[in-house]
Amino acid sequence: MPYHHGDLRRAILSAAVDAITAVGSANLSLRDVARRAGVSHAAPVHHFGDKAGVLTALAEEGFDLLAEALTAAGDDFAEVGVAYVRFAVAHPAHFEVMFRPDTHHRDDPALAAARARAGAVLARGAARKPGDYNEVAAWSLMHGFATLWQAGALPARLGDDLTAAARGVARTLFQD
Repeated sequence: MPYHHGDLRRAILSAAVDAITAVGSANLSLRDVARRAGVSHAAPVHHFGDKAGVLTALAEEGFDLLAEALTAAGDDFAEVGVAYVRFAVAHPAHFEVMFRPDTHHRDDPALAAARARAGAVLARGAARKPGDYNEVAAWSLMHGFATLWQAGALPARLGDDLTAAARGVARTLFQD
């Protein structure tokens, strides 16, 4: 299968997102990723080493995208929480991989740096409120809400407006 991509890394990561969306990260195969990318089955291995290498790069990309989304939300910490949920819903494949350290190389330096950038935005907002557990509380609340929203497990009374529902949940903990 000839290689015709200008950016092999991008092509493989995009194909991995498509595959995870279709079959989940647990069922991801590099052969399927290669097929979806239109490259030889050896290309993902050559570029990333193994399946965990592809998932590590995808998690790193996800944390970078998350850091951008959280930063763009500004200084209102509840809005940062809303941005977190919106990111999770807009990037479900990334979100799935980012928080599954058993699937990627969690000690990868680039991944650790990207994770730290996203965490710093959360920590900055949580530091405005007194208490030792605010960062974890905020993360747990919004991560849990995002997970429940994606699973369709929230009460119907919350409606179908993701932003309004996420804002309501975020404001319960982080009202200014």
